[in-house]
Formats: sequence, C-alpha cells, structure tokens
Amino acid sequence: MTATSSRIAAFADHWPKLLALLLGAVSATGFAPLHLWPLTLLALGGWMALVAQSPRGWRAFGLGWSFGVGHFVVGLGWIATAFTYQAAMPAWLGWIAVVLLSLYLAVYPALAAWGAWLVGRTAQRTAPATTLSFLLAFAALWTLTEWLRSWVFTGFAWNPLGVIAVPHVAAPARWIGTYGMSGLIVLLAAVLLLAWLRRPRAAGGLFASVLLLWGAATLVQMTSSADAAVRSKGARGVPITVVQPNVGQQDKWEGSKADANFAKLARLTAPKDATPRLILWPEAAVPDYLETGYPLPYYDRTPAEARARLVRLMNPQDLMLLGALKLELDKAGDVVGARNAVMTVHADGTLGPRYDKAHLVPYGEYLPMRPVLSAIGLSRLAPGDIDFWPGPGPHTLDLGAFGRAGLQICYEIIFSGQVVDRAHRPDFIFNPSNDAWFGAWGPPQHLAQARLRAIEEGLPVVRATPTGISAVIGADGRLLESLPMHTAGRIDTVLPPAHAPTLFARFGNMLPVGFALLLLALAIAFRRRWR
Repeated sequence: MTATSSRIAAFADHWPKLLALLLGAVSATGFAPLHLWPLTLLALGGWMALVAQSPRGWRAFGLGWSFGVGHFVVGLGWIATAFTYQAAMPAWLGWIAVVLLSLYLAVYPALAAWGAWLVGRTAQRTAPATTLSFLLAFAALWTLTEWLRSWVFTGFAWNPLGVIAVPHVAAPARWIGTYGMSGLIVLLAAVLLLAWLRRPRAAGGLFASVLLLWGAATLVQMTSSADAAVRSKGARGVPITVVQPNVGQQDKWEGSKADANFAKLARLTAPKDATPRLILWPEAAVPDYLETGYPLPYYDRTPAEARARLVRLMNPQDLMLLGALKLELDKAGDVVGARNAVMTVHADGTLGPRYDKAHLVPYGEYLPMRPVLSAIGLSRLAPGDIDFWPGPGPHTLDLGAFGRAGLQICYEIIFSGQVVDRAHRPDFIFNPSNDAWFGAWGPPQHLAQARLRAIEEGLPVVRATPTGISAVIGADGRLLESLPMHTAGRIDTVLPPAHAPTLFARFGNMLPVGFALLLLALAIAFRRRWR
C-alpha cells in the first residue's frame, strides 16, 4: 500500500461520513456544465468501498445519507438562485432550501447503500467486502431508489445519475430508460473498484457485460437513425421557428417592461418568406389572457387585441404554440386558480387545442400547506397569490399539417416515462420552458435531461426558453440546433424525423425496474455461491 493510500485509509477510518460527504460532492461534478464524469465514477467507487467496510447496517445507511447530502447540495445549488428573484423572501433562504431538500433526497442513496450492505453480507453475517453480490445489489438498488425518487411525494427526478452519459454513450436508455442507465453508471464504477482491488477477472467480466449492452444499443440506435433518414428522404419537413427573446426573470413580470418584452419576441418572429411554419415561443411568453370570460380587471387588453398582436407576426398559414396563463373561476365568477398552459393560435386569430401543465413545481407554482406557510410569511416563487392547478397529464395535440405534438412544460420534461401519451404517439415533443431563474448550472442540466427523453422515446424534442438554452434535439439525443444562454435569437429549421417507437417508448419504466430486479436476482445468486 502506498503512502497516499495509507493516508486515505486512515482518514476513512476516522472520518468515514465526512469522506462520504466529500465523495458525494465530487460525484456531482459529472453533471452539466462541468461534465467531469471520470470523477463521478471514481467517487462512486470510493463510496461503495466505504459502505462495504461498514460493520453494521446503520453505518452503511449513514454513509449513504452523507454521500447523498454532498451529491445533491452541489448538483442542486442552482435552486438557490431562484430565491434571488422573489422579493418576499431573503436570498439566503435559497441555500437553506437547497440543504433541506438535499437532506430529504439523501435518504434514497442511503436506502441503496443499506440494502446493498444487507444483500452482500457473507454467511458469517459480517461486512460484505466488495463482492460481486454487493456491487450488483448496489447498482440494482440505486436504480430502484432513483425510480422511487421520481414519484414519491409527487417526485423530484432532477439529475438522475444516468444523465452523465448524454449524449455519446446514452443509447441503452432506449431499452432500460434513464434509471437503468444510472444502474449502468454504478456498474462502471464497480469495474474501477474491482480493478483497483486487483481483481482483474471480476472487473473484466463485468466490464465486458456492460460494454456488450452499450454496443448493442448503440448499433440499434444508429440503425434507427438511418431508417428514419431514409423514411424522411424526399419528404417535406415541417418548418419551425424557435424564438429566444433573452428576457431575464427580473424583467419578465415587470409590468412597465411588458411592451418591450413583446417587441423582442415580435422582432425575432417576423417571417422571412411566405413559407407556412410552426412558431414556438417559450413558457409564459405573454402576460395577456387570450381567452374571454374573465373579470375585467385581469385584462390589460382584450383577448381579441392580444391575439391580433400575434396574428400580425404570422404568415397566412402559420400556427403558433406559446406559453400563456388560463384562469379558473368559481360559480360566482371569482378567480380561484390558474393553469400554466400552452395555447395554439391560428393565423386567423382563433384558438386551437390547449395543454395544461400537469406536473407542477412545489413552492414554485403552488404553496403546499398554504394556510400554515402563508401565515409565517412564505409565498411561492412565481409571482401572484393564486396557486396553479395541475392538468390531466400527457396528451397529444393535433396540429393538422404540422403534425402531432406532445407537450411538456419546463420541469415536466425531467420525468422519465411520464412525458408522452403512449396511446397517441406524437411526432415530436415541444418543451417550452423558463430557465431564466435557474442560474448558470440549471439550464445545461435541464437540456441534458431533455436529450435523454429524446433517446428514450425515439422522438425529437424542441425547447423554447426566454434566456436559453433553446434547442432542436434529434430523436437520437444529438443537439442539432441551439441558442446559447443570455442571447437573443431564433432557430429556423425543419423538424427532425422521429424514430420507430423504442422498447422504452412501448413499455416505460417497467423496463428499468425489471432490469434492477434482474441485477438483484443475480446479486442474490452470487451471494449463495459465495456462501
């Protein structure tokens, strides 16, 4: 053992939870915008070695929880930036929110560590060491707990571990989804750990198995891309115009700047020729209410005037999808709620089908336990005193000549397996978003997760945001067109073709759960062999 290894071992013996906390922080550097994925693998390997040496299950749980706290505090630090845009709450409360959220989310890595420790114990009921049984169980349970994190208490699926593979080695997501990809990342870290422990046969066998799955998925994805290109050859693609006005969060809800904000959108939307196109604007692009029937004080201009402003920017056959608000009224005609919606505006000023955001952001779009929290002075981060109401969930909008659109507003795109109406498969997914309050790290992380949705579903994804990163993503996850952050601009292109439905598009999250259960069964089988 080298002097450095001895010092690390001594530190681990005296301060195991502190070391796990540091390893968790390092593991988060693999996410965008840093992309230091080798450090993520090394940190995961070191953490698994720590857990394997735990003499008791509660110690393994504590090491998992410490790792999770470091992992999430660093990866979710951008959330603190959102609080700087809410005058009703002090900015320092943002970091308290990040830490509190991380303390909860860390329970999931803790459960994975504790479960792997239990499965990996030897017949003598001692610590599991770094057996294949322990390592396979670790990958399986990380996959399962990440899936649980996506829906328990409405779910918070931001930054699944598998996103560090985007886009170059994320092809297995088309078979086993994002959470299965996360399990593969853990297996790769296990390969490094086995190699460091000088167990070449086990490391080589495990690496060959992972490489075989990766290679097969990549080959199938390349074939699907080629097939889609052949099918679309000679066909006229759907022209689209994606607009990014570079309207910052500090200006978005400032009433005196509303006309200037609209002027930015208008200047970037003006047609360059007479070709009919699909115009795509960001989430909550305009403050105007486009529907009739609301109390008069809510209107700055009539719905007819608001729609007429949009029509003046359109060719005769254009269609526009834009983020707008819809109000909900009680029987007395009073406003009792709102919906974050995407509305369809035709070139004659009529409204088409609408999508209402279903997966709302707690504390952002609604305030849980409102009577209690509002009494102590807290409010939601989006301006206004009325909570948003959720829509019914994913569904497909028929846009006529422009095809079928699946809609996911902002944060909704992060929920693997929950973004498409499988009974009515769309031609593409439109993801209008407002990343203007996500800091420097949030937007690239959001984009990376949207790219995973494209790979999983075999569908192109188009993102329109006020400050970036707006993008056109191919059905294989490739970034075809994009606008950088804090830049005004537009993307004029055609929609890329969809792939044939992937295995994940057909069966959803039963596949990563099944993959995890298979790994768990192998772990138990290896444990019996070890005994």
